[in-house]
Amino acid sequence: MTIYSTSNLEQPDSEIQSVAIVGAGSIGIAWCIVFASAGVDVRIFELDETRRESALAAAESLLHEMHGAGLLSEPVDDILVRMSVWETLAEVVSGVGYVQECVVENIDVKRELFHQLDQLTPKEVVLASSTSAIPSSKFAGELEGRDRCLVVHPANPPYFLRVAEIVPAEFTSSATVAATAAILRRVRISPVLLNTEIEGFAFNRLQGALLREAYCLVRDGVISAVDLDTLVREGLGRRWSVVGPFATSELNTRGGLRQHSEVLGAVYARFGLERGLENPWTPATINTVANAIEQDLPFGNWEENVRERDHAMIKVASLLKGFENPLVRGES
Repeated sequence: MTIYSTSNLEQPDSEIQSVAIVGAGSIGIAWCIVFASAGVDVRIFELDETRRESALAAAESLLHEMHGAGLLSEPVDDILVRMSVWETLAEVVSGVGYVQECVVENIDVKRELFHQLDQLTPKEVVLASSTSAIPSSKFAGELEGRDRCLVVHPANPPYFLRVAEIVPAEFTSSATVAATAAILRRVRISPVLLNTEIEGFAFNRLQGALLREAYCLVRDGVISAVDLDTLVREGLGRRWSVVGPFATSELNTRGGLRQHSEVLGAVYARFGLERGLENPWTPATINTVANAIEQDLPFGNWEENVRERDHAMIKVASLLKGFENPLVRGES
């Protein structure tokens, strides 16, 4: 297994002037907006005639909403002119430097599509899948050009949640990973690298862990479903919009992650045992995480980092002042 790091992901992608989006569902349209609003020409292919005919209108509607909220740096029409819809797969990939597949979550469909893409595109063109859970080795492992295949799984929708997982297979080349990370950065998507394939990748496993516990708490009568959503929205979600779970632990306790794990590690281990999961935090893992977070924080002492976190949370609170949950009855 190749271990990737940011040091080998600075390869320029200036030659990529256009990309192909295969599949014009919600994720496909979202990718179109991401690329086109960053100045990249986007070619769209969709087998379903209804979706194909409505693709540009769907993108335009979203772009107008984003423009009204001040999220675009140029007029909507200037972005739309970079989008085009094509009739055949061969036409849509002709001359592009990158392909983002956005079709159904079906291994057989993806296997056939990637076989066609491998035949239709030059060997230097990256072939990326937006799959939410299927490793690329399941559908691209037999291809002659498998070294340029990988998963690029976006948070949904990527024009708001600007992060995507890059998940290479064992056969994916480091050049492919570097080129993919470069174009994602260019379109203002933060690339997050996984060093090994795993079903569901990291995003959905984290989401799944929270959902498993959430369903158990509701099932056991501990909390209502609506109150649980409120707890995450107003508490965990708002805090995590500024710092992640490891940085949260580092800054919640004087002494950082090491002290936090010493005080609460056994408690969290008991939570897991209640659910039949025996995954205690080992000293080696705690040390690995603590070292990484300590090196990444901007200031050399705990107090300054806490102050920086609080400043950021004050800014978020100011932006959200008066913004009520639109999905709760009686709130606007």
